Amino acid sequence: MRHPPIELRRGELCVAGSPLQLDARRRAGCAFVSHAHGDHIGRHDRTIATPATLALMNHRLGEPKRKARAEHLPAGYRQPFGLGELTLELFPAGHVLGSAQLRVSFKDGRTLGYSGDLCTDTTHAAERAEVMPCDTLVLESTFGLPRYVFPPKEETLARVRAFVDGALSDGVTPVLYGYALGKAQEILAFLSQAGYACRVHPVVHAIDRIYEAHGVALPGAQPLDPEAPPAGEVVVVPQQLAWSPAMRLVTRRRTAVLTGWAIDGDRFFKGVDAAFPLSDHADYPSLLAYARATGASRVFTVHGHADELAAALRREGIRAEPLRERAQLELL
Repeated sequence: MRHPPIELRRGELCVAGSPLQLDARRRAGCAFVSHAHGDHIGRHDRTIATPATLALMNHRLGEPKRKARAEHLPAGYRQPFGLGELTLELFPAGHVLGSAQLRVSFKDGRTLGYSGDLCTDTTHAAERAEVMPCDTLVLESTFGLPRYVFPPKEETLARVRAFVDGALSDGVTPVLYGYALGKAQEILAFLSQAGYACRVHPVVHAIDRIYEAHGVALPGAQPLDPEAPPAGEVVVVPQQLAWSPAMRLVTRRRTAVLTGWAIDGDRFFKGVDAAFPLSDHADYPSLLAYARATGASRVFTVHGHADELAAALRREGIRAEPLRERAQLELL
């Protein structure tokens, strides 16, 4: 039986028969980085990613303490290029700015697709995801349970806007909690387009500037003023920085967290007034639909609820299984 084109080595995703690793957490000789969230990036000898992802990585990782030889290989969407005997091509993933899926074509004609973190919904601050046709698909499974069905995004955004309007009319500051990279820019783009003035934590503002440099307009977003409280403005901040020095003047506040995990209920979010299921991941029906749309005859699920999503795909007639590390025979 032919071995699959993807494997786990010491917990890292690797393209079989090649040195290429996918979203490696440890330093790799050559790695594809799907997007710039902290659990997907690292200092590699050679990094393949979109220009936006590389810019965000440089910002988030900073200068290394010791100078190390490293090569960045920027790649655009739908622009095939060679890597040894492989042909690689990136497709938008819709997750955050610059996020990408990767299709690997082998000399024998087989194709392997890696979704990375995927969001097939509409977006205000990232490239719209595209279907990536492939023979074998590696599919992220963050929300791979049937209970994770998100309401239409515009409905969720309308609820967020009503929350903001209610707080402003009551004379308190609406504070929206979201990840500094991705979620913050998504809600800021929506609010800016709707005419709201926003103040953001400095860590968000630094990432906003990279978004703007890559064509995402955020005209309503300004950094928090440490000398003056926000007046009639929305504040966007990562939840872990809710009580940081930059927020010390935001005293009369009404808070809401923006996350797909809000499907599990407000009770899971202590100390907030509301939780809205605004996600930058595909929900359960979207994952199933995406797997079908690629035409893949074999699917490996990774991360999150990989076992449950693979079982659901098998019920739909797709050969699917969670990707596991193969046991190695020990030499005696």
